Amino acid sequence: MWSKGIFFTFFVSLFIISSSIAQESKTYKIRTVAFYNLENLFDTVNDSLTFDDDRTPTGKDNWTIERYNQKIDNMSKVLSEIGSPDTQTSPDIIGLCELENMQVILDLINHSNLREKNYGIIHFESPDERGIDVALLYKKSVFIPSSFRSLRLMLTKEEDFRDYTRDQLVVGGLMDGEEIHLIVNHWPSRSGGEARSKPNRIAAARLNRKIIDSISNLNPEAKIISMGDFNDDPINDSFKNILKTKGKIAELEPKDLFNPMEMLYKKGVGSLAYRDRWNLFDQIYFTANIVDKAPEQYYFWKAGVYKPAYLIDNKGQYKGYPLRTYAGGNYIGGYSDHFPVYIHLIKEIDQ
Repeated sequence: MWSKGIFFTFFVSLFIISSSIAQESKTYKIRTVAFYNLENLFDTVNDSLTFDDDRTPTGKDNWTIERYNQKIDNMSKVLSEIGSPDTQTSPDIIGLCELENMQVILDLINHSNLREKNYGIIHFESPDERGIDVALLYKKSVFIPSSFRSLRLMLTKEEDFRDYTRDQLVVGGLMDGEEIHLIVNHWPSRSGGEARSKPNRIAAARLNRKIIDSISNLNPEAKIISMGDFNDDPINDSFKNILKTKGKIAELEPKDLFNPMEMLYKKGVGSLAYRDRWNLFDQIYFTANIVDKAPEQYYFWKAGVYKPAYLIDNKGQYKGYPLRTYAGGNYIGGYSDHFPVYIHLIKEIDQ
């Protein structure tokens, strides 16, 4: 664990060497885990089984191939840069949400912005009514997946009708030979109001807790990272009462979950804005053992919201908000209504 004084000294004395950091005679390798809500990355083809009609050339959004290609260009640019001020490269692992199918992911990773990164894909079709899914990208040179599954969140509407939503994607594997487990989430929205929709997110939190407990029961030393658009802030009941996340390293017990986004949220940092109020729905949290420094193992360095100037709307009604694809019903050709988030993991390496 680091005191504030020690951490500050460590931080200011760092400098970048490729994907490593160095302090005096010590060298550290950085790995970045990121998450990005792509804001409705749909292709232009009408799928008769989902409600994607607006995102077609003849639909309300006039979603043409030209607009789709611009969206792919924009999204791939952002993905190539998340966390790069510290690493000079793209993230090693990226969780994604609000994408329609495997083809749009392939178009992303085959874009010139990402092609040389050699990303692999893990993706399952979710039963979501709009046809949007979650997925995981990973650099094949860094991460080797060994297990993956998609776990269904079972919800019901009034009169016991099924409420179809996104699955939770669970992936296990080796990052530079070190075992790690990843969960990608996109929890139910606040449609109909926060209070009315809250039970759905509580149910999602319970499923997430069950997944984490199941992995930990098989291996008490398992390192688990959960990421996503949770449609809740770090202080909401889903986090504090169900997952029981903690926001201070000093308060962690061995089996706790640490959420570095909680401190950012309390400082006023957000990943999206609505009616001039910032929320931090996009989060990454993890088991307490990732905070502990251990020889030849990765541990947590820092977390952040990636928001360079080009991702911010600089004019009009939404000045200061994320520069999105559509605003007020009008196409503006931006990026997403969310900023991406990330964490850096580091470990000391021999020189």
